[in-house]
Order: sequence, then C-alpha cells, then structure tokens
Amino acid sequence: MPAPAYQTTKAAFGVPGLDDILGGGLARHRLYLLEGSPGTGKTTIALQFLIEGARRGERGLYIGLSETEEELRESAASHGWVIGPEIDLFELLPPESLLDAEQQQSLLYSSDLELGESARAIFERVEAVRPDLIVLDSLSEIRLLAGSSLRYRRQILALKHYFARHGTTVLLLDDLTADALDKSVHSIAHAVFRLEELAPDYGAERRRMRVMKYRGQRFRGGYHDFSVATGGVQVFPRLVALEHKTSFRRERLKSGIEALDALLGGGVETGSSTLILGPAGTGKSLFAIQYVVAAAARGEKAAMYVFDEELGLLLERTRSMGIDLAALRDSGQLTLTQVDAAELSPGEFAHHVRRQVDEAQAKTVVIDSLNGYQAAMPQENALILHVHELLQYLNRQGASTFLTIAQHGLVGDMKSPVDVTYLADTVVLLRYFEALGRVRRAISVVKKRTGMHEDTIREYRITGHGLRVGEPLRTFQGVLRGVPTVMGDDAPLMNTGAP
Repeated sequence: MPAPAYQTTKAAFGVPGLDDILGGGLARHRLYLLEGSPGTGKTTIALQFLIEGARRGERGLYIGLSETEEELRESAASHGWVIGPEIDLFELLPPESLLDAEQQQSLLYSSDLELGESARAIFERVEAVRPDLIVLDSLSEIRLLAGSSLRYRRQILALKHYFARHGTTVLLLDDLTADALDKSVHSIAHAVFRLEELAPDYGAERRRMRVMKYRGQRFRGGYHDFSVATGGVQVFPRLVALEHKTSFRRERLKSGIEALDALLGGGVETGSSTLILGPAGTGKSLFAIQYVVAAAARGEKAAMYVFDEELGLLLERTRSMGIDLAALRDSGQLTLTQVDAAELSPGEFAHHVRRQVDEAQAKTVVIDSLNGYQAAMPQENALILHVHELLQYLNRQGASTFLTIAQHGLVGDMKSPVDVTYLADTVVLLRYFEALGRVRRAISVVKKRTGMHEDTIREYRITGHGLRVGEPLRTFQGVLRGVPTVMGDDAPLMNTGAP
C-alpha cells in the first residue's frame, strides 16, 4: 500500500510567504528550532503549523510548558481559528508533590526531579497521541531545569532521538529568556529560524525573520519582513528581481500631451522606470497622473501609491482639472492606495506592488513619492537596494514605473534626500524660474536610456484643464539656475492668461 501523500511531501508551515522562503516547507521527521524574544509571533506560527497539518489530515501535538491550554485556545480564537480534535493541547504542569513544600526532597535538587518528571510526561503523551507533528513550547523551561549547558544539550539530544524513532516532525520554540547566548540547540536542529522585533522611534513595531541554517536545503537568505495580524502571520519574502522574467513587447507609451511626448523622444517605453525630480509644488504628481490617465485610455490597468498627500485632497484637486481619478478607481482601472510609511514595512509594500502587477495585471505603477518611501527605510543604503530590486522586477514584468522625488529648495542648486537617478531609465527635471516678474515652471529630460530625447528646456503650466507644455525656451540662458537672461529678441513664454 502506498504511503499517504503527506508522508512523501514536505510539511508546509501554512504561513503565507514562509514556505516560499523555505523552498516548500520542512523536511519530515526532523527537529527544527524557531527562536525569538517574547511577542515576535512564535506561538502564532506554531499554531498555524499544526492547523495546516490538520488540514492535510495529520495529527498534531502542542506541548505547552509556559502557556496554559486556555491561553492557547484564546490565542487561536483571536485569529478566528478553532482547534479541533486533530490537535492535542498538552499543558505540562510540574508534579503536585513538587508544588508542596512539605513533600519536597532536601537531598536532591528539585530541578532534577522536575526535569525527569517532565521528560517522562512528554514521552507518555507522545505514546498516547502518536502525532505526526509536535510543537514544544518552550525550551527556556527545559534549559532552566537542566541547570548546566551540558545537561541541557544531552536532554535535547535525547528528545531528538526519541522523536526521530517515532517519525515525527518537531518544532521547538525558544523565547531566549533563559540564556540568549546559548547556541547548544543550533547544532542539533535541522534548521534554525530567528524572529526579531524592531521598535522604531516613531511608528508601529517592525518584525523580520531570517533562516539561519537549513541542512541540505536551498532557501532564500537574508531578512524578510513579516506581520502579525488577525488571521495569523504573513511573511513577505525578500524580492529578488533576477528570479522573475516575463516576455513582453516594448512599445512607446504616449502621455496624451504632444509637446511632452516630443520632449521624451516620442514617449516612455514599456518596462522602463521614470524618475520625476523637482521642488515642492512643481507638479510632479500631475505628470505621473497624466500617464495613469493615458494607460486607462488604452484600456490598461494602473496602480498608484500615495505616501505624502491625503487621498481625498488628491481626488478633489485632480477633479477640478478634469481628471476623475475616483471614476477610474471605481471602474477597476486604477488601484489608488494611501500608504502610511509609519505602519508599513518595506517588504510589505513591495508585496502589495507585486500583487497588483502579478494578479491585477497593472501595467503602470506610480510611487508618489520616494521621500515618503524613504521614511519606511531603516537606512539610506537599504532604500537604494529596495528601490533597485523593485524597479528591476517591475521592468522585467513589462510595467512602466513612475517615481517622484521632492528636492530641497525652490530655485538654484537643488538637493535630493537620496540619489537614485542612476537607477531610473529616464530622469525628468522640473524647475521654477523667474521671468518678467512671474514665477514660471520649466521641464527638461536629462537622461533616457531607451532612446533619444530632446535636450531642450520647455516651459509648462498647471491650468484648470490639466498640464500644458509649451515650446522650447531657445532664447533664455540660465533657466535651471532660476534667474535666466534673455539672449535674443524673441522670448517664447507661454500665455499666463486663462487657457
């Protein structure tokens, strides 16, 4: 008779994203270590592990040395889970005689008796339940009872060999409260997973995990962000752009503004990224939105992530210009997302973008702005790496990406909070300049990898009917410095009256 299907496959964690990192899950009949300080989500992951096993028809055993059965059931209920009869919750309590001061032995240390009694109780429960999956929570209790590091290691080895003889897959939890520097179990376990919780100066806690070792198995290294919410833990695997490649035909995308397309050499290419630089108020978001509207006109879907501006204000502001983003959102052509950088980790944000491109088939992606995205980054070099992988991934999927960056200052020498111009395929520069007693705006393209572009500087205006781009400013010198001089008689400035 063939073995059951679950005995020939890996034991999946049942945690979205985690099995992807591990290459499918856990090899069966091995012992694993999941460690992290209290509050990082170990118990939640362990319960998901057993619930996923029960869904496959496997028997699970949760051995609790630090939490009561009632606490475990309440924790499961908070996520909407019901622990059925397939999962046995074993609350391991010290023998009553060890709690009675009058019956405690004076010739032997009570820890010796407790460790032996605890091990015996575990063995008896395993013999009675005959589980396929076991969770032991937590090792800190066994470490304290063992006393010495040598005795602790031998006890874990004894448990490992016992569980191996019974053909079970074991997940040990360690809250690192007894001795965080003791790595005895690391060399015994088949794989070690570390959970961490980071508390920024402002905003919600950030959680991340790392696979420290996994014998005989390829896995995705490095740190991966994860979240604990109602419904369980979700892991967001670190994005590696080289793993994703999609065939597509490159085309030039029009913006709907003829002069802007001429400035860009006919438009921007599919599968490329465009960076729009400029000081506050120059209309960076409007230029990006112009490509969202153009994508909708072509029948394509778009996704826009707004970090800085309140969504209601953006909808009202664009509606007054004749651009109805709310209608595009309601029709399903646009996914409009307000992003709170203080609440969202970089890995989770990349996961949201991937879902829009992979599942919703969004072909135009707008990130407004990179300044807000930077607020979610722990370090500036981490921002560059995140942006690099995200842009490479989007390019490989044939999506056109538009990012905005607000530069410091208004005229003259502008400073950017971070230099990512070398990552983008096209760089569009917006500037203020003074002419004839008015503050005007100028646009130029300083870089384009995917083809030729104009090297001119054009004036543009933000009107009640959207953007208007004028002719090249051929008779002006010093526009980018903010205070140009007229080099000829003809000054082709745009009409500042009503459009």
